[in-house]
Amino acid sequence: MASVTEVTTKAQWRARVLAARRSRDAVTREAEDRALAAAATALGDTLGPDATVCAYVPVGVEPGSTALLDALLPRVGRVLLPVARDPGPLYWAEYHGTEALVSAPFGLREPGQPHLPPSAISEATAILIPALAVDERGVRLGRGAGFYDRTLDLADPAARLIAVVRDDEVVGELPDESHDIRVGWVLTPVGGLRALGIGS
Repeated sequence: MASVTEVTTKAQWRARVLAARRSRDAVTREAEDRALAAAATALGDTLGPDATVCAYVPVGVEPGSTALLDALLPRVGRVLLPVARDPGPLYWAEYHGTEALVSAPFGLREPGQPHLPPSAISEATAILIPALAVDERGVRLGRGAGFYDRTLDLADPAARLIAVVRDDEVVGELPDESHDIRVGWVLTPVGGLRALGIGS
C-alpha cells in the first residue's frame, strides 16, 4: 500500500485500494475469506448468545463472504444486515441464512421483509462495517456514499465499531473530515480482531 505522501486524497486512496483488491488472485481471496470466517467465529464466541451483531454481505472484491455471517449466526442472538435505499440512515433486517437473501439496489444482497427501522442498530453489541481501508487512529475509508456516517450516530456508544479489511489495508494515516465517525476495532484475515488506538 502506498504511503501517505504518495496518496493524499480520499479519491486517490479509493482508487489505489480498489485496484489492489481487483489484482488479488482467487486462491488468496478464498484463503482470506476463510480466515475472516474463523475470526468471526472467535468474535461470536466472545460476544455470546445474547448479543446482537450488525454485519453486511460482502460483494465484489470486498474481503469476506457469507461464511463470516454463517460463523456468527449460531453464536450470537441475532445478526442484522443493512437495507440501503435512498441516501439516509440504513434500515435493517434479520439474517436467517444465505437462502433467504434477495437481490437489492446497488448490487447488494439483503434479507427480505420485515425490515427494521434505522434505530435497530442501537441494539447491537458489535457492528461490522465495510471499509476500503482504516488507519491506526480509527479513521475508516468507505466508498463515499455516506450510509454508515448517517447511521452510526444511532448506535449504542458502548458498541464495538469494527472495520473489516485486509491486513495491508490497515495504514498509518488516512484523510478524514469532521463528519467521519471513527471505529475502535479492526477485523483482518491474519491479525483477527484488534483494538485501534483512537487519537487525534
